[in-house]
Amino acid sequence: MDEVVKMVVEKTGLSEEVARQAVEVVVDFLKTKLPEPWGSQVEKLLAGDAPDLGDMLQKGLGGLFG
Repeated sequence: MDEVVKMVVEKTGLSEEVARQAVEVVVDFLKTKLPEPWGSQVEKLLAGDAPDLGDMLQKGLGGLFG
């Protein structure tokens, strides 16, 4: 998440504290609006970890096929 905060600071001129708060608001919003398991992977992605796409596809598409 630090990389995104840094980018917000650079592009907007906001302080790091305000930029971090803004990023956290957006991340929380995405986590609640994205369907599972996508929403739970947002923070993992921002931390630089690769989300488990196989698991996400299996869980996300599993409901479509029973």
